[in-house]
Amino acid sequence: MKKILTLALSALCATATHAIDLTKATIVYNDKDAALVKQMANVLAEDVERVSGIKPTVSTQKGKGENVVLATARYAASHKELRGAWERYAIDTKGSTMYVTGSDARGLAYGVLHISEAIGVSPWYWWADVPCDASKRAVCTDYAETMVSKEPSVKYRGVFINDEDWGLKTWSSRNFEKELGDIGPKTYDKVCELILRLKGNMLAPAMHTCTGAFYSHPESQVMADKWGIMITTSHCEPLLFNNAAPSEWDKERDGEWNWETNRETILQKFNDRLRETAQYNNIYTTGMRGLHDEAMKGSSDNSVRARTLEKVFAEQRRILEKYKGEKAKDIPQIFVPYKETLDIYDAGLQVPDDITLVWPDDNYGYMKRVSNDDEQKRGGHSGLYYHLSYLGTPHDYLWISTTAPMLMYEELLKAYQAGADRYWLLNVGDIKPMEIETQMFMDMAFDFSDFGYDNANTYQAEWLAAIFGSKYKEAFQFILDKHYQLAWQRKPEYMGYEIEWDNKENERLHDSDFSFATGTAQQRLVDYQDICNAYRSIEGSVSEELRPALFEMLGYGVLSAYQMNRKFLYAQANHETGSAIYAQEARKANEEIERLRMQYNSMLNGKWNEMISEVPPGFVAQYQRMPDLVDAPTTAYRLPKAQLHPEFSNKIDLASLSAQIKAEGNGTFRLLEGIGTDWLGLQMGQAMDKDCQGSIDINIPSEGLPANADSITLCISVVPLWPVAKDRSNAFAVSVDNGKEMVCQNKFKEWGMEWKIQVMENRKEFVLTLPLDKKRTQHILTLNIVDPGQIIQKITYK
Repeated sequence: MKKILTLALSALCATATHAIDLTKATIVYNDKDAALVKQMANVLAEDVERVSGIKPTVSTQKGKGENVVLATARYAASHKELRGAWERYAIDTKGSTMYVTGSDARGLAYGVLHISEAIGVSPWYWWADVPCDASKRAVCTDYAETMVSKEPSVKYRGVFINDEDWGLKTWSSRNFEKELGDIGPKTYDKVCELILRLKGNMLAPAMHTCTGAFYSHPESQVMADKWGIMITTSHCEPLLFNNAAPSEWDKERDGEWNWETNRETILQKFNDRLRETAQYNNIYTTGMRGLHDEAMKGSSDNSVRARTLEKVFAEQRRILEKYKGEKAKDIPQIFVPYKETLDIYDAGLQVPDDITLVWPDDNYGYMKRVSNDDEQKRGGHSGLYYHLSYLGTPHDYLWISTTAPMLMYEELLKAYQAGADRYWLLNVGDIKPMEIETQMFMDMAFDFSDFGYDNANTYQAEWLAAIFGSKYKEAFQFILDKHYQLAWQRKPEYMGYEIEWDNKENERLHDSDFSFATGTAQQRLVDYQDICNAYRSIEGSVSEELRPALFEMLGYGVLSAYQMNRKFLYAQANHETGSAIYAQEARKANEEIERLRMQYNSMLNGKWNEMISEVPPGFVAQYQRMPDLVDAPTTAYRLPKAQLHPEFSNKIDLASLSAQIKAEGNGTFRLLEGIGTDWLGLQMGQAMDKDCQGSIDINIPSEGLPANADSITLCISVVPLWPVAKDRSNAFAVSVDNGKEMVCQNKFKEWGMEWKIQVMENRKEFVLTLPLDKKRTQHILTLNIVDPGQIIQKITYK
């Protein structure tokens, strides 16, 4: 893991460089420099104290001994090459003075935080209670490094706090900031520090109706500015205006949120918001939707809607120029074609060229679109908006973060290759317990070159091992692999098998498609028990001061997911048998879920009390409920046939293709570890290489095929990807024994039943029957690329 190794080793390499004792050095800043420079001088002093117990002096004057001089390039005597660059930094030593120079204030901050990590202060020292690494004290007293950073891979990088009703809101209002009773400046002070330590630079604040609007507490913006963090907003908050907050927009007071009928009131709101925020560097969402997450009001004709949005753009840009005193093209702006606005965009919406197009995923981890050839030429470039947490149909997942790292990498890679280097926003829910995945996303945004297919699935285990001990690396990899794989098959939030906001039959709780008859249900429980045992082994071995962090970032999620599966699977066994023993086991699992929640809320003297105020019910979920239990066998809870999967008992082992792919050596086909039902996927070319062609021949094992069979029925399961562009599809072709090809194309309609099942199951199956050449002793299945980038995750046959 390049980043962690660099931080650990570069600070120890004192070749031809004088080492500085940070505990004795004076930390120097220029009081004419940016305010963030002084802030970072104090941060460095505090971080040195966290590791060593000794707080160095902070001054505007050099001390007589060793010094650490912090400055932006404007005030630095060296590294003039940094001037005009974006968020770069340099560290070097001359004599008894170490210089940390930033191309700008945030670049300087990242240089300081690079040192902080090298001496053992985690970005998560407060938010996940990661203790300072005492073994790094020697680095603290003998620090030497010479380096110059690159510009970040993505210009604007940050997180969106969302659906906070049952986590950050309850924790802030009832615990951390109870004197305010809301998420306010005290909370945002900590949030913005975390973002900066993760080398991010923007925050989309919480915006649900349960929370006071960000600007209703003016000191919140001051806290963001203190840490150099820009405020951005979600797809439905134009020009920093939160229309979901009653204090900002009240229908009784302000009328309908409708541009065509209430334009002047809306414009006044925009003017007022810019007047009070223009002094700060922010990123402005343009366009408009309905209230909160509703569709745009007015005409339902997308061509008419497009013309309306073009008028909105023009007025918004006029307001920006008026209050910011700059040309609109020089002010950071985004447009997010989210949900219905993508249809409006496709209907011919003209978005000003300098506005960044921010492509969203489908809320379930699959990118809906990336920039095509023409869009890649836009002056505003493009960006992305990605979810680790979501509230909405067909089902919420707000509780535990289970997005597969390889899926996240593969989807972000497509966007990045298509020019999404301007803006990356991650929906992190309540921040906790999403720490591991948030770290990975922010690391990718800062330096995407650190990531590849070879380490995307191992990065998180290596990151944990760097905190808790390298000897646990294999155990962490085992736990994470199985945890994500089991959730790929079915997230713990989805174990009730209901599809919300649908018909009555689909909306009620059902038994699963895991079977006690075939053993898949028992195997699932065994797999969960194995990783829980592995976790408990690590927990019992690490020092006591490390255990809270381990539980917060890993243990709570793994242990709770197991119990949620036990609750529903033992309820299913009760339905199938009427056994009171299974009913009791289901109840015990439900009690254990509550015990784990209470453990989370009570540890560290209640520091995180109310962060998980309840298993998040959301608005579109029932998994938090206890399923019905019976005293006689019943089929009343049996899963509808539409949700059953047509797999067969004979399987082609994708791993057997490894030697063949390696021998061909052209990189067209690739086995991806860490994705798919069996945790291995066959990728058919790179999605953004639209001219990619090729095929792969796969031997079909004779076992399972009847003697003298004249046909074979295949079930080919694919990862349910979206086409990367409007003019592309997501098809591949199949043939057997050089026979006629059949094209498999995953055509689905967003919000339709087929799409709902696909995103909840992470798969789409194609069942096809093809003739066999009876003259052959070895039958061959051929997969041919039609649209590059398709991922085969499982092939079964009969």
